[in-house]
Amino acid sequence: MKNENRTEVTEFILAGLTQSQNIQLLVFALVLIFYLIILPGNFLIILTIRSDPGLTAPLYFFLGNLAFLDACYSFIVAPRMLVDFLSDKKVISYRGCITQLFFLHFLGGGEGLLLVVMAFDRYIAICRPLHYSTVMNPRACYALLLALWLGGFVHSIIQVALILRLPFCGPNRLDNFFCDVPQVIKLACTDTFVVELLMVFNSGLLTLLCFLGLLASYAVILCRVHGSSSEGKSKAVSTCTTHIIVIFLMFGPGIFIYTRPFRAFPADKVVSLFHTVIFPLLNPVIYTLRNQEVKASVKRLFSQHLAC
Repeated sequence: MKNENRTEVTEFILAGLTQSQNIQLLVFALVLIFYLIILPGNFLIILTIRSDPGLTAPLYFFLGNLAFLDACYSFIVAPRMLVDFLSDKKVISYRGCITQLFFLHFLGGGEGLLLVVMAFDRYIAICRPLHYSTVMNPRACYALLLALWLGGFVHSIIQVALILRLPFCGPNRLDNFFCDVPQVIKLACTDTFVVELLMVFNSGLLTLLCFLGLLASYAVILCRVHGSSSEGKSKAVSTCTTHIIVIFLMFGPGIFIYTRPFRAFPADKVVSLFHTVIFPLLNPVIYTLRNQEVKASVKRLFSQHLAC
């Protein structure tokens, strides 16, 4: 009985995104180009928001944190995936796998909660404008930021704690290009039905409820905006539309991956690629391209550097 719960697997073999060398090289080139272009763009957004005194509103404070979270998130999977594309044997240690899984859900959970906070910010700004400066004061913003980081940590540590209790005695081949809950659970040498239900509840149900709650909140906001005749109506609609686009990009793949029993589907790897690599880098850029103040500030920042 003492050996029954001992983890015997010391490493996992990653199956990778595809077995075709030509497709691997194509995806490697596309992801690398995308990564090298968009990732500096995220850091540019952070620099712009921090350096421009005109971008001190809570909306920009949270946008800067979104860019930071997404930049950190992109380091969890993409660099190793690019290295593995050029390697014949794709191996990750047991500890490395658990670490990757922890940060994936820590930052992913934090980002999901950040989108909830940004929806709350827009609701107060549009539906309760007279109370906005009182409710969304700097102290409240930092408290909300701390809460979402703590929420992401709790969400992730639950995932890791459940997996650490599982025995792994072989096989050790993960059918993916990174470590995530559905694939790791399949390799456990025990019945995982209860653990799967807990995982679906912790990840899938939470993701679905946040997604539906966010859509409902933005529906209320858009209805309120539609019925008003203020000058900022078009700006409010544009901002909310941008938020809704990012919500679909963030929560759509998560719902597909985590709200169903852990069975493999042909589209799993493609959805995971967009969920872990492409969309996180795109989110802040989408916000910036649709925000006139941030675009103007980026142009001023470039002009100042060119002048120097």
